[in-house]
Amino acid sequence: MTDQQQAYKDKQSRGIKLTVLAIAVFMTVIVAGFVHRIQQPRILTAAEMQINGLYLMKTPRNFGDIALIDHHGQVFDNERLLGKWTLVFFGFTYCPDICPTTMAFLNELMGQLEGTEAEDTEVVMVSVDPARDTVEQLASYVPYFNPGFTGVTGEFLDIHRFATALNTPFRKVPGEGENYQVDHSANVILINPRGDYHGFFKAPLDMAKMKLTYRSARAMWDRTVGDS
Repeated sequence: MTDQQQAYKDKQSRGIKLTVLAIAVFMTVIVAGFVHRIQQPRILTAAEMQINGLYLMKTPRNFGDIALIDHHGQVFDNERLLGKWTLVFFGFTYCPDICPTTMAFLNELMGQLEGTEAEDTEVVMVSVDPARDTVEQLASYVPYFNPGFTGVTGEFLDIHRFATALNTPFRKVPGEGENYQVDHSANVILINPRGDYHGFFKAPLDMAKMKLTYRSARAMWDRTVGDS
């Protein structure tokens, strides 16, 4: 075999090796992408989210101005709702069952969120009993469930307007004196990063379903905002 033939043979052999290597790399990328995709939780459609307990507004709704106060004594207004996702629960500190159960549930939910989901999610409990739920009362109640949670109180009419705008009416149970109870919804309201009413998680809450529907709502929002 001449030197020229040997050189050609070596060149051909290198070409085959490079082709095989390229095919192997391509297949590795395809397989890795497939594995990554099947490992990701499936994003639900709006109809599927509703079946699983999250009712989205067809168009996120502006609910008007709010002027309340948090458990640190700071103003809680619409600006506090911008740039993050907010889970709002209307309850009160003298509530015997639904409120502590829901607050404990939301604390567990926050513990299961990861990455940016956890970083830009806030939980807010708005009192439906402002006569008894003072700033001091909320300050001793809300952080018990999670130091990062925010308790909110204010004037009764301001809270009532806020709750009504978010379709979560409440009323004082008559005839119980100073130990009265307050009937209220156990739904959890979802406010989007633009500060609009995005939807609500219907009670009773289920951890697996809420995590999946919340993730799906965020992904749907990201696609919508990215396309706009």
